[in-house]
Amino acid sequence: MTIESLEGIKVALVHDWLNGMRGGEKCLEVLCELFPHADLYTLIHEKGKLSKIIESMNIRTSFIQSMPYGVKKYRHYLPLFPLAIEQFNLDGYDLIISSSHCVAKGVKHNVSSYHISYVHTPMRYVWDQFDTYFRQSRTSKMVRIGAEISRSYLQQWDRKTSKRVDTFICNSQNVRSKIRDYYNRESQVVYPPVDLSFFKPGGSKENFYLMVGAFAPNKRVDLAVKAFNHLKLPLKIAGGGQDEAYCRSIAEDNIQFHGTLSNNKLLELYQKARALVFPGEDDFGITPLEAQACNTPVIAYASGGALETVSDQTGIFFSDQNKEALCEAVMEMERSWKKFSPDTFCNQTKLFSREDYIEQMATKIQNGFMEWQK
Repeated sequence: MTIESLEGIKVALVHDWLNGMRGGEKCLEVLCELFPHADLYTLIHEKGKLSKIIESMNIRTSFIQSMPYGVKKYRHYLPLFPLAIEQFNLDGYDLIISSSHCVAKGVKHNVSSYHISYVHTPMRYVWDQFDTYFRQSRTSKMVRIGAEISRSYLQQWDRKTSKRVDTFICNSQNVRSKIRDYYNRESQVVYPPVDLSFFKPGGSKENFYLMVGAFAPNKRVDLAVKAFNHLKLPLKIAGGGQDEAYCRSIAEDNIQFHGTLSNNKLLELYQKARALVFPGEDDFGITPLEAQACNTPVIAYASGGALETVSDQTGIFFSDQNKEALCEAVMEMERSWKKFSPDTFCNQTKLFSREDYIEQMATKIQNGFMEWQK
């Protein structure tokens, strides 16, 4: 699908980094489908880690790509991200669409371009989740000092560059509130896409629990590991990232790490799992919806986007983000996992279809651009 009324205009897409297919990249993939001839700007690109649709785009990277370990250790260059994103020359583009969870929304452009930004979250690691990322006992002293020094600058830059966006769209009411608090701007909510034609119920359940996602500090994979170490129940973890080595080092034999899996293998795990464990505070969180689409209930920390994607009829919440509370929620799931109804899962997920996301994004981009032209 393309937007017929916008054919022929010059379009730039901007995404923070390209090194895996997570929730943000699934949103970007739709934008690439809508604008297949656009140029795609990003800080770094790890080739072969994206879908065919994204890999087929004309991808342009920043100077971070050429820095020592710039692709594998890109996070270490966080203080340079604003400079890197601002050095892209976007003169001549009619329409700029940024997909931002870090600095993408801060691209510079002149007044002849319309900039609409889909915000997955403001820079969480310099705002509300700074402690989770940089004030943990296992955080190195050098990283902690660097983060403390650069935090104020990054907050000021993030707030100031919000003025470069003409229209904000965001992925949840949770993020809408943050955009209002941090940027003093209003935004429109369009929920991210779940491929309901792919993620669907399968065969019978097995006796393991599942966690899926990046090993980022806010995901709290470490909390899941500690809880299941205590419970001695089987836990399978799919994904990888910066906290993976630590989580592997503290895990006992009942916990299996599967790394990054193909979609088909991930689907099989979703379908067979007794429940998905979602112990972190995410701004939205696509994995609970993928699990529910497979008739798999969710054990979720009662905060952030989970409050919009999971209900009491499709999962169990825990209010304190600690081992004891998570263990209690898992034991409650042990007693009640058979009681969840397929109809409630269907009703919960139908609001988040990929088709709805495509239609809403196409409409908002088209209407926003035409209104801006007046």
